[in-house]
Amino acid sequence: MATYWDPFQEMDRLFGSLATSRNAPAMPMDLFREGDHYVLAVDLPGIDPGSIDVSCEDRTLTIRAERTPRSGEGQWLLRERTSGTVARQLTLGRGLALDKITASYADGVLTLTIPVAEDAKPRRIEVSHESNREAIEAGKS
Repeated sequence: MATYWDPFQEMDRLFGSLATSRNAPAMPMDLFREGDHYVLAVDLPGIDPGSIDVSCEDRTLTIRAERTPRSGEGQWLLRERTSGTVARQLTLGRGLALDKITASYADGVLTLTIPVAEDAKPRRIEVSHESNREAIEAGKS
C-alpha cells in the first residue's frame, strides 16, 4: 500500500499553527446580550487590577491593562506569556447607555455591563381605530 506524503502541506500545517498561536488576541473576549443589557467578558489573567483602564470616548470603548514582567534571577527555558501593555478598542453601536457602563474584575476576567438606552428599547404603540359607521357619521355633521 502506497502512502502519499506532501512535505509542503506538512510545512503549511506547521507554520499555520505557529501563526495562529502568535496572532491570537492578547485580550480574548465574549460578548452576549442578557435582557436589556450587553455583557462583555475579557480575559486578563495575571493583570494587576490597579493597571486596568476602561474609557469610552464618543462611541469607542478602550480597554488597557499592564502585565508586569517577572523579575528575579534565573534562566528562561520557555517564555510564552507576554508582558507589557495590552489594549483593545471596540466601536459601540447606537442605542446604548454609555454613561451607565459598569465594570468589575474577578478571577482574571474583566466584566463590563453595557445597558441598552431607554429610547432604544422596544415599546408597544397603541393603535386607535374607529368603525366605518362612526367615521361616516362624523363626516355628515
